[in-house]
Amino acid sequence: MNDEFAQELARMAQVLHEQPDVEQTAERFLEFVLPRIGTVHASLLLAHRGGRLESATATDALVEEADRVQIETGEGPGFSVVADEKSVVSGDLPGDLRWPRWSEGIAGVGLRSVLSVRLRTPTTTVGVLNLYDPATERFGPNDDVIAQVFADHAAVAVSNARSESTLWQAIDARKLIGQAQGILMERFDLTDEQAFAVLRRYSQDNNVKLRDVAQRLIETRRLS
Repeated sequence: MNDEFAQELARMAQVLHEQPDVEQTAERFLEFVLPRIGTVHASLLLAHRGGRLESATATDALVEEADRVQIETGEGPGFSVVADEKSVVSGDLPGDLRWPRWSEGIAGVGLRSVLSVRLRTPTTTVGVLNLYDPATERFGPNDDVIAQVFADHAAVAVSNARSESTLWQAIDARKLIGQAQGILMERFDLTDEQAFAVLRRYSQDNNVKLRDVAQRLIETRRLS
């Protein structure tokens, strides 16, 4: 790794840690890695427990469609990366038999090559970087190495952004539930525990998230 590349990675790490959320962290990450690889089509998928993938960002509509089909079918290079914990490359997507439903689903998109690499920390898979190109046999071993270096340096920033986002979501949900409890306590002369029990029972009986139950009560002053 030469000094210029090392400095670029250091700049990227600093920029990524300054971003306010996961989406902007992912977008800035792609801005750094794409010029090095020489393609303009890419995405970042976030990995969840059970192997589920979720889109964090995509450069364009073609990639959005490729990722949408991948998530809907439950197969594709991203899922292979998570399952096998190693990079995946394909230079002929229409003819790639590893993911028949995905390949068929994106046949009209116009993307012919893909390189997918894992964003990893010592304990988990954070997500998957997908690099696409309309040319066949576009990505080689050197692209894989470069993409993996970028992914390794970005993984911690993306993981931290996810954790912070989850924390703020939890804080926001707690505030909403507290407001909803207050409404029930005042209207029906309930204790704090009784009001929470009402919200939780409605959530369970109607298969609605507790946060959404609270939000509805605050907005409409009714549970149903």
